[in-house]
Amino acid sequence: MNFEGNWHGYLDLGEDHLPFWFSLEKSGDNWTAYLKNDSENLAVPDVEIKEDSIHIIMNAFDSEVHAKMMEDGSIQGKYQRNYQENYHSGFVAERNIDTRFPVSEPPKTDFSGKWEFEFIRSDSSTYQALGIFQQNGNKITGTFLTNVGDYRFLEGNVSGDTFYLSAFDGGHAFFFTGQADNHGEVTGRFRSGPIYFQTFEATRNESFELPENDHLTQLKEGYETLDFSFPNADGEIVSLSDSTFKDKIVLVQLFGTWCANCMDETNFLAPWYLENKSKGIEVVALAFESKPDFDYAAGRVKKHAERFEVPYPQLIAGVSKKDEAAKSLPALKEVIAFPTLIYLDKKHKVRKIHTGFSGPGTGDYYAQWIESHKILIDKLLSE
Repeated sequence: MNFEGNWHGYLDLGEDHLPFWFSLEKSGDNWTAYLKNDSENLAVPDVEIKEDSIHIIMNAFDSEVHAKMMEDGSIQGKYQRNYQENYHSGFVAERNIDTRFPVSEPPKTDFSGKWEFEFIRSDSSTYQALGIFQQNGNKITGTFLTNVGDYRFLEGNVSGDTFYLSAFDGGHAFFFTGQADNHGEVTGRFRSGPIYFQTFEATRNESFELPENDHLTQLKEGYETLDFSFPNADGEIVSLSDSTFKDKIVLVQLFGTWCANCMDETNFLAPWYLENKSKGIEVVALAFESKPDFDYAAGRVKKHAERFEVPYPQLIAGVSKKDEAAKSLPALKEVIAFPTLIYLDKKHKVRKIHTGFSGPGTGDYYAQWIESHKILIDKLLSE
């Protein structure tokens, strides 16, 4: 059985199929899968192949694919999240597919540019998003930004007046499709895996911007600082009052190993910390995991730290429900999103709280965040 090479996979979400590109590569006795979404090529180093069976283990997100190669050369099986009940879908992969989505006609609409989106949840509540797209012929890439993060690297196709976009990073499966009418307005639907479904409406708006997200998460009245003590993955208690953090700028990251935007933020913070810790800067991450069991959370955090080469402490702070997370940090009015990054000055006074994260898939917005981060750190260092 020859598993090596490029594949076109899809997840069966019922009414919709979510396609994605991936490849399987062998080095010695070890296999690696690479999940491809636009410019991102995400390595999954835990792949087991035996005869006609393949097991792709997405340790970063506690999810996996179990499948077999069929007589026709396709791979068929199941994708599942291990930490979420009933979160699974059919998985199929084939070779020699030219486009991510089927294209039945040439594009009639160019979706390139900025769009103002309103997403409608199943309970009729809404939220805004900024859609940024680049289209070249029938290929389209881009992302959606919200106040609590972005949908990372999306890739797809345009057929007639309809766009199709998807992303699969091993833990998150995003599917979007929208159709433009004669007035240029767009309506469509969004699926996140086999469970979540929303609709949306959009209009082109090159001047549209989301509200600033540096003021969404706030301290309760009377609080200026944080105080916490949590165990690391080995059970050792780490406190903000420890000598390690004394008289230093401290960045406190609220994250979860299940969170793709958290992964992007960690991928920035880890090398940045190594480059800047000698200046008197510390980073400490507080993990809020999907299960309350300490051993489960500790195992997830250890794998996360190894996978992303995290050089700063990651502590087990609680479960991922936002109201429960807020109880772990009583100085905060609420926890709105993961990740949340809290900047403390040398006296550990809270100077800024950044809610959510716009990662590298957002292009200029990611660059703008890096610049504002640098300006604030330089200011805190000068004090």
